[in-house]
Amino acid sequence: MTRKQIVLGAYFPGVNHDTVWSDPASGSHIAWESFEQWARTAERGGLDLLFLAEGLRLRTRGGEIFDQDVVGRPDTFTVLAALAAVTEHIGLAGTINSTYNEPYELARKFATLDILSGGRAAWNVVTSSDAPTGENFRRGAYLGHHQRYERAGETLAAVRALWDSWGSGAVVADQASGEFLSDARVGDFALSGNQFDIAGRFSTPRSPQGHPVILQAGESPAGRDFAAANADAIFSRYQRFDEARAFYDDVKARVRRAGRDPHEVRILPSAGVVLGDTDAEARERHEHIHDLQVDPWTSIVLAEMVWNRDLSSYDPDGPLPDVDPTPEAPRWIEGRAPLTQDPHATAAAWREIAAANGFSLRETVKHVFDRAVFVGTPEHVADEIDRYVQSDASDGFILGSHVTPSGLDEIVERVVPILQERGVFRTGYDGGTLRENLGLAPPARFGERRNSGRRAAVAS
Repeated sequence: MTRKQIVLGAYFPGVNHDTVWSDPASGSHIAWESFEQWARTAERGGLDLLFLAEGLRLRTRGGEIFDQDVVGRPDTFTVLAALAAVTEHIGLAGTINSTYNEPYELARKFATLDILSGGRAAWNVVTSSDAPTGENFRRGAYLGHHQRYERAGETLAAVRALWDSWGSGAVVADQASGEFLSDARVGDFALSGNQFDIAGRFSTPRSPQGHPVILQAGESPAGRDFAAANADAIFSRYQRFDEARAFYDDVKARVRRAGRDPHEVRILPSAGVVLGDTDAEARERHEHIHDLQVDPWTSIVLAEMVWNRDLSSYDPDGPLPDVDPTPEAPRWIEGRAPLTQDPHATAAAWREIAAANGFSLRETVKHVFDRAVFVGTPEHVADEIDRYVQSDASDGFILGSHVTPSGLDEIVERVVPILQERGVFRTGYDGGTLRENLGLAPPARFGERRNSGRRAAVAS
């Protein structure tokens, strides 16, 4: 039986609590040297892609800038273009919002990055989750959940149509009916839908991949359907084996219902790794790191993201708040995606965890936010990564660390060689593009996609 090849990526931390700023090895999250070291390390290990998260508004708590946020993070496209110049093979994935960007500029920027990098660009398509982010943009409006996915679907369809307008004649389409015409005028396009009514001539030639790789992180039913209909790879927050397997099965089924081959979509949970020379040493190290990640103040802030209210009067070493969440109130913490779609259900689940284990507020938060999926010796971690992939709980992982940029080094030096020896991870880059290295088929062109029965899935 042929063993699945493991996909590995690395993310550069953005808005999160995982970074341990007090660690002597912790470096800048905005300096070029950090991005360069991180990228060179990942490529040295043969990883498939680099992933940059991005926020469009500084995180605030009660209207004040959050004191553990990253301030001054440079523009994603600029960083990825610079990294293209110091790497040769690794994929370059940027998180770019579909709500506050126009299809033409998105298509042009990603096609340009794909050309400059020799076919290594990827787009993590996200929608805005809160109204205050819109205040930074000219439209200043907030789109509801359904409208955000409607716009995302039309944005992605329009961007793909623009990419396809070179080399196959013009693309003229009505997104409501799915009807389209084509002529021989390179770059011409006309698109009409609920969100866009645009026409012109696309200025950027077809890039090496045809379409840069599309990434998505759908969580709600609508988000999962959107990802299943559109994404080449899907990020998952489900890290424990049983949850990961359930998510994998659900999304692959949705991919099949969208008229696509499930083998053409990669499911990639995020994962933290803590290594030790022995399992006991790794567990001790993990406990120390996690204690720093979720200190008393951070535990209060993370609870506030569920309760949506000021909890600073509560003792982190005491019981959970005895009040209910207030999701209907103005957002207490802004600039970060909500932790839950149902705060009341989440609070109830936390209370059950606390009661069953005798946990304090902080202990409960530490339990819920333990992102170190793999803790142990390099051999044990390699075993677990391989088990998830071969058992269809994932197709690989997007790896992170509590320190930047050097946290990836020990994974590359101690875990990757074991996976290579077992024949489940590359020893060199075989493909010329990210799409080829991921084992993905060439993209269908716009007309072929529209006739494949995917329109309903995109619109959902």
